[in-house]
Amino acid sequence: MSARLGLQTAQLLQEMIRNAAVNDGRPDSGHEIRQVRTLQSFFEGSGLDGVVVEPHPGRGSLIIRIPGTDPHAPSLALLGHTDVVPVEEAGWERDPFGGEIVDGVLWGRGAIDMLNLTAAYAVVTREIARQRFRPRGDLVFAAVADEENGGHYGAGWLTEHRLDLIDADYVLTESGGAPAGGKPAIGIMIGEKGQAPRTLRVTGVPGHGSAPWGSRNAAVIAAEAVARIARFRTPTVITPQWHAYADALELDAETTAKLQDPERLYEGLPATGLLQGFAHASTHTTISPNVVHAGDKLNVIPGEATVRLDIRVLPDVDAADIDGYLREALGDLLENVRIEGDEFVQSTVSPTDTPLFDVLRGAVRRARPDADLLPMLAAGGTDGRFYRLRGVPAYGFGVLSDRWDYGKFRTLFHGHNERIDLESLDLTVDAIDHVVREFLGRDHGVRVKR
Repeated sequence: MSARLGLQTAQLLQEMIRNAAVNDGRPDSGHEIRQVRTLQSFFEGSGLDGVVVEPHPGRGSLIIRIPGTDPHAPSLALLGHTDVVPVEEAGWERDPFGGEIVDGVLWGRGAIDMLNLTAAYAVVTREIARQRFRPRGDLVFAAVADEENGGHYGAGWLTEHRLDLIDADYVLTESGGAPAGGKPAIGIMIGEKGQAPRTLRVTGVPGHGSAPWGSRNAAVIAAEAVARIARFRTPTVITPQWHAYADALELDAETTAKLQDPERLYEGLPATGLLQGFAHASTHTTISPNVVHAGDKLNVIPGEATVRLDIRVLPDVDAADIDGYLREALGDLLENVRIEGDEFVQSTVSPTDTPLFDVLRGAVRRARPDADLLPMLAAGGTDGRFYRLRGVPAYGFGVLSDRWDYGKFRTLFHGHNERIDLESLDLTVDAIDHVVREFLGRDHGVRVKR
């Protein structure tokens, strides 16, 4: 079955890549309604119509619910987003929106993040409907917009305005499936860091660009602020997920000890190679100055500048901690720099002692008898947080082929030459199909209050 479902997944993934649903953060970008139309065509003849919501013109999401036979049995949502991030075409070896298959590898923006899974979810949902499998609990397929810009027109909007459409007791979503470390283990994202974006508002004194000596150039002050933040080290925290991951890397004992010691972690980072960024992000609240703006005219010294900070928060860190880190990093620059923004979304972690987690472990062992799941904390954000914040377990799950490792997997998220091999599509869609049938077909002895 996996080859047939894998072929269907690959074909649907090609169409979704070619739709170029690029979300650049502007309300009128994304155009995810194109993905909705493709999916509606895919589901034709299956008896599944679904509901389309469009909070902003073009920002469409499709939700399909297959009712279970037992209203008190736990339900399962397959949550996939349909938007992708922009590309820098000069850095790509192939057309980023061509959906080409070359030597068993499918290329294109969204191939990993996460149109591959959204396509697999659709294939499994249609297969369930066509075979008239009657799940005990509801199966929800949700193809949502705007994940790449916070979910304001997607999962976030649905949570606030139409929770009835997407509500479920358990959730599968993105960022899992890559072999992790030296041991036979498959990474599964059980949670993710929180978010606390901030803006630095820099004030200088405008003047003529021909006489810069002694001026208070807001661009220069902003540059110093960026440099100080880049040098600043937040506290090192060894989470349970990172401790287990360091073990799984199977490095020498001394290096592993360094990676698990908050006092020596920086000494061990070089040994992690491509994983250095993930290793650091897994053990620190990170502050990244990603958008800087100053000045509008070449011969005018700017009197104002802004620096937008992407801040990702570890568990047990609060908003007051974030503001404290920034004040400490900026020091005397605070005379000219104002910290703006109070948004704060806490880190979320799902338990692993759940009926679904046991089924996921079994699905991995079907594909790789010697492997186990390795719980991980995602450095980035997913729509899974909207469920975890309500106490609903959400897991980033998949099964990728042996050609992958987590370092390579991470570099393709938002990077050049995003791609996935067809074997991984076969493995993932087969695993998801197994999970849906096993989890929703079994009596777990759990009664859910509706």
